[in-house]
Amino acid sequence: MRLNHYLARAGIAARRKADQLIDAGEVAVNGEPARRGQQVTPGVDQVRIQGRLVELAAERAYLMMNKPTGVLTSVGDRRGRPTVTDDHVVIDGQPEPATLRRLARGLVIAGERFEPIDARVLSTDAKTARIAMVLHEGRKREIRRLWQALGYRVLDLQRVRIDGLHLGTLKEGKRRPLTAAEVARLKAAVS
Repeated sequence: MRLNHYLARAGIAARRKADQLIDAGEVAVNGEPARRGQQVTPGVDQVRIQGRLVELAAERAYLMMNKPTGVLTSVGDRRGRPTVTDDHVVIDGQPEPATLRRLARGLVIAGERFEPIDARVLSTDAKTARIAMVLHEGRKREIRRLWQALGYRVLDLQRVRIDGLHLGTLKEGKRRPLTAAEVARLKAAVS
């Protein structure tokens, strides 16, 4: 494996930054100054930065979790890549078709612009409605803020899909490893 890839996998730096560290003479392999493009064998070669041994982190595990209430998570991307989520929300009351059209056009709340959202009623009862929503942003408390601005209170909220990964029958508070195909789909979505 190339040395810059090794350093990136070890969490030291991205490949370009790793090359800069190598060029600056801060990296050694088996006690000798490293060269850009040098090959290393994990578990055989000793890689050091400024004298400190660098070892590869354990392989990554990718998990799907049905987040229980009280566990905080974030949906977003520091590089601004799009994220698509499907959420099921239960609100107090029955939204009028005009309300769903307002969501579809996008809203401005307190000067903040919210992108259009696909929303459709899944079911209703005497006091509530269950709505399927497709979001493309995932801002903090976005769904609750939108429904509040429209005059409704969110009673329950469940994220059922993110970037093509469906929660399915996974019970609340449980998790499972992603399949190789699911990991590949996620990686393709962010590359």
